[in-house]
Amino acid sequence: MSQRNQKTQKSAARTAAAKTPARGKSGRPGGRPAARAVAKRAGFSDWVGGARLRTLPLAIAPVALGTATAYAYDNDEGWHWVRALLCLVVALGLQIAVNYANDYSDGVRGTDKNRVGPSRLTGSGAASPRAVLGVSLSFFAIAAAAGVTLVVLTQLWWLLAVGAVCIVAAWFYTGGKKPYGYNALGEVAVFVFFGLVATAGTTFVQIGTVPFESWVAGTAIGLISCAVLVINNVRDIAPDKASGKRTLSVLIGDRASRVLFSLLLLLPYALLVIFVLVYPNAGYVYLTLLIALPAVLIALMARSAPELILVLKLTSMAGLLYGLTLSWAIAF
Repeated sequence: MSQRNQKTQKSAARTAAAKTPARGKSGRPGGRPAARAVAKRAGFSDWVGGARLRTLPLAIAPVALGTATAYAYDNDEGWHWVRALLCLVVALGLQIAVNYANDYSDGVRGTDKNRVGPSRLTGSGAASPRAVLGVSLSFFAIAAAAGVTLVVLTQLWWLLAVGAVCIVAAWFYTGGKKPYGYNALGEVAVFVFFGLVATAGTTFVQIGTVPFESWVAGTAIGLISCAVLVINNVRDIAPDKASGKRTLSVLIGDRASRVLFSLLLLLPYALLVIFVLVYPNAGYVYLTLLIALPAVLIALMARSAPELILVLKLTSMAGLLYGLTLSWAIAF
């Protein structure tokens, strides 16, 4: 065979080898397929994150306001600290329960598939839906137990119906076949249950009546709670649209939602005038504008999810400090 023919055969062999798919040790073309990504199993910190701690201040504030009003109107008997503590357990239990319930319901529906914020336990696959549901039901049970204890202490048996309504409302926010949170009613529920009911209810179980201040305080903290929900939904407008979740922010759009958020966060400071006229120390609550105003400015100009998450944190902090400072002013 000539030298030229040998070179031609070698060249043809190299060309054929290049066109033939590579085989790995497994014998498959291209080797073994890439391993499918498996979600890291949820650890303790992930479960704590699932409780959404930044929302808890808005469960603490109305109980503090309701207790302060009760003390201001009936301080001869001192603090009703046991009832106040039970109210706090109810509020925190319901808040944490609804957070896990939302994680479960949104996860099994696929709503969290395209999240731009922190990942969720169910949607990310870090925890099984059954486990998340179990934790949610556990906190519902804790809230219910504290509520029943309150009913026994006060002998106000009709409050059992109120408690049942609160639990049902918490579950069907994102649970069930037709969750109202998917139909632009989330803000209404938050205002009613984590504003008026939590504040006025805390006052009522301690002194048997609800003074005007308790209703106004409940309105103020309810508005701030709504502001938290609105800014959270602004961040999720795009994925919520894709998932068919019709929040108020999806319906009115990004710009209108940011304006609404600003109004909801600032209106409580207008209501504060009512307290300043009666309680001299209430003026100190205006110092919390040092947190609320930056939240408003960032919300109006934010262009990214991390900026909106910062607004969420600032708003929760402003709500807690507003509630605690006003509680101090009313009580002392």
